[in-house]
Amino acid sequence: MKALVLDSKETFTVKEIEKPDFSEEQVLVRVSYVGVCGSDLARYFEGKVHNYPIVLGHEFSGVVERVGGQVRAVKEGDRVAIAPLVPCSECENCERGKPALCEHYSFVGSRQQGAMAEYVAVDEKNVLVLPDEVSIEEAALIEPLTVAIHGIERIQFNAGAEVVVFGAGTIGVMTLLALKARGAGNVTVVDINDEKLKMAREVGADFTINSKRVNLTDYFSNHSRPEVVIETAGVSQTQVQSIEIVEKLGKVVYVGTATREVVFPPKVFERILRGEIEITGSWMSYSVPFPGFEWKAALQYIKDGVIDVKPLINGVYRLEDKETPFLKMRDPENYSIKFLYEIC
Repeated sequence: MKALVLDSKETFTVKEIEKPDFSEEQVLVRVSYVGVCGSDLARYFEGKVHNYPIVLGHEFSGVVERVGGQVRAVKEGDRVAIAPLVPCSECENCERGKPALCEHYSFVGSRQQGAMAEYVAVDEKNVLVLPDEVSIEEAALIEPLTVAIHGIERIQFNAGAEVVVFGAGTIGVMTLLALKARGAGNVTVVDINDEKLKMAREVGADFTINSKRVNLTDYFSNHSRPEVVIETAGVSQTQVQSIEIVEKLGKVVYVGTATREVVFPPKVFERILRGEIEITGSWMSYSVPFPGFEWKAALQYIKDGVIDVKPLINGVYRLEDKETPFLKMRDPENYSIKFLYEIC
């Protein structure tokens, strides 16, 4: 089968590799679309992989080509989306119903071969059959939407709550969409890219702020502070600002991964204590029964038209385009939200 193989750091090759075998409990999926995730950029540009060669890609959809003998809920020809986490189902966290915290997990496109290829073999439990109302292209965006849903479900907030989202990338915009679907009130999106902020407004942001030009401390001294802040940018400055701007008794969810040291000055840390601010992290997007309510909700939101992910797709490529979408995403002037490879 044809695959886009990462042979070494910043080296993609389109080549023929063996079609994957599949067990009695698995299905063989012919991949249709696969998204490029921010985590894939680190694997390509920074060499953050578990081994070479590796086929990347964990946000994907496709059509079931064949099924194992013990597969019951999925049949050949089904259009599907795939949950890429492969929990061990045996460790303490798995037994507690927390598969995202599995100690011995595998992951499609990271710890095992991914979907930037014609075929992938996955366990039946990882497969979500698509309703007729959800296109196979839209289905490639279900995984990042589940990350956003998981993040906002880490806390409780009332309908109409004022929320600030840091970051207008894929997860930030998905978080905006999920918040609106969940009944949030005014949602303000903060970023430093005007084009991304424009996109955020187009899909439902009530307010946007370019923090290169607006001092957030001054802004929220003159405007109501948010009850909820969700940080998706993974930038040390915004991780601190999340505490600075949230109201007393407010809630902060950290979704973005830290890439540099995060230092809270004493005055900022004091806000956590004196304001009794609730802080939590969010990791991946899974619950029980696996893959979890996040996946059912994402599928339902798209099916019902409550969330429209189509405007977030800014480019579709072939495997032969190799690193082209990776380079575009790495460009500081890039304002695109999601690039896909169309495989079959």
